[in-house]
Amino acid sequence: MKDQGRSTRKRTGGRLKHASNKKRHQLGREPAETTVGETRVQYIDSRGTEKKVRALSMNVAQVADGDEVSEADIENVVDNPSNVNYARRNIVTKGAVIETSAGRARVTSRPGQTGQVNAVLID
Repeated sequence: MKDQGRSTRKRTGGRLKHASNKKRHQLGREPAETTVGETRVQYIDSRGTEKKVRALSMNVAQVADGDEVSEADIENVVDNPSNVNYARRNIVTKGAVIETSAGRARVTSRPGQTGQVNAVLID
């Protein structure tokens, strides 16, 4: 997704005239596709004074079991409902089921946006 600006077509299918050039806030980037491996992060400039932290690869997750939260090692991705190929390629996204040292867990955070993997035990 490169450009997140307005559509180039009208509701009827006709073409829209450009009112302005592309702006920086309409910029889109390729997905981070966080893999299982040694921790690697990338810092990206975002709107305002904040920075986004993209997790390129992670090997630890904060796993919640009720009120208890502990750090567990990620072994592999068991299932990823967003894309069947992501499970084969060990790509971690929100909603993915991962195998950890604490058991199977479902990812609740967005690693490509927050730079960390939070999960909830499902077994």
